[in-house]
Amino acid sequence: MCRMAAKHPNRKIPRPASRPLETLTKIAAQNPDGFLFMAYLLSRTVVRIKPLYEQNAASQLDLDNATAAYESAMAEVIVSKADLTQAEITLGYTRVTSPISGYISERVADIGTLVGPSGGKSLLATVVKSDTVRVDFSMTALDYLRGKDRNVNLGSEDPSRKWNSFVTITLADGSEYPHKGLVDFADPQVDPKTGTFSVRAEMPNPDRSLLPGEVTRVKVLLDVREQAVQVPTKALVLEKNGAYIYVVRPDDVVEKRFVEIGPEVDNNTIVERGLAKGENIVVEGYHKLNHGMKVQAVKKSDGTADNNDKPE
Repeated sequence: MCRMAAKHPNRKIPRPASRPLETLTKIAAQNPDGFLFMAYLLSRTVVRIKPLYEQNAASQLDLDNATAAYESAMAEVIVSKADLTQAEITLGYTRVTSPISGYISERVADIGTLVGPSGGKSLLATVVKSDTVRVDFSMTALDYLRGKDRNVNLGSEDPSRKWNSFVTITLADGSEYPHKGLVDFADPQVDPKTGTFSVRAEMPNPDRSLLPGEVTRVKVLLDVREQAVQVPTKALVLEKNGAYIYVVRPDDVVEKRFVEIGPEVDNNTIVERGLAKGENIVVEGYHKLNHGMKVQAVKKSDGTADNNDKPE
């Protein structure tokens, strides 16, 4: 992690060491025009001598000298243009341009230090792109399959849906980041050691709330279950044969009922089959119950099977 310095959009930083080269480049830039003007004057001389030579009023030597002077001036024009190109290339070596805009760290190399891939340090400073950031995380193969089952294409918006597979992150203080992003890269293969694959999302960062190197919690919306029945996860009892809950019937008799469960989201679990909306369930104290017992239920806000659209 580096300490950020000031941002300099479209601003040229003074380079004292490059001033001699800038002066030489300016001089070199004037030479082609000077030689070109001289070549123009000499060409006029050739034009004047030619008819005189044809009338035997000027010698062959006069014509040859005028032509040679003109051609020599034109050669100087070509050489001076080459010198200007070389001067501009040499001057360009004194300028280091960042390929991206953003915030720059403190310089790593001091003024006068030899830098370059073959001569000492190659890192001058670090530029951090601030308007957008990339978030790296991992997804399981099961998550991928769930998304495919719902025809979810990571990284693209589907106008035919009421929802899209946006990426949201939770900040260090526990608050949810207000901007949403999309996946822009997913590794095409699963790591056999972990059963996961690498994913990267791009998040907008207009106010620089996110800094490079931060650790966050990432959520990717893969599914929205319409009219889904969900129950508190703590109300479920898991065993080899499956999962069951205790349902309180209208006559206050407890029924042990096996259910088919789906994904867990925010301490709630979606019940795919076996429970209807509005049925009462036992949330606490179920270890004291047996099937067929009559109870006196105390209703709580989370003790009724709810019917909501719930993201996976």
